[in-house]
Amino acid sequence: QVQLVESGGGLVQTGGPLGLSCAASGCAFSTYALGWFRQTPGKEREFVAAINWSGQITNYAASVKDRFTISRDNAKNTVYLQMNSLKPEDTAIYYCAAVKYGLASTSRQSYNYWGQGTQVTVSS
Repeated sequence: QVQLVESGGGLVQTGGPLGLSCAASGCAFSTYALGWFRQTPGKEREFVAAINWSGQITNYAASVKDRFTISRDNAKNTVYLQMNSLKPEDTAIYYCAAVKYGLASTSRQSYNYWGQGTQVTVSS
């Protein structure tokens, strides 16, 4: 059973940085694509960033491109999301997701394992 545990959320001021981590267990991590999604109350969960199993392919939502960076460390079974120049509209619960042999899909339907989420709040 694949388990994903996010960490690193918190409160940050506008313009500041914040890094999220997602530790995976119960899977051959290096064969999984990983994605980050976010959700605010009353809205659908939206794509943020994704990385394929080899780390050679990454995708970003237009709203975070050039501010956020996704990366992975297969030796540590961990995927990261470095968020810079944060804006109040980045406030959300951030979820990590995984799928075996995925291609860094932007669609949440492509992922079959999800973490519990971590809250990110950007104050104005």
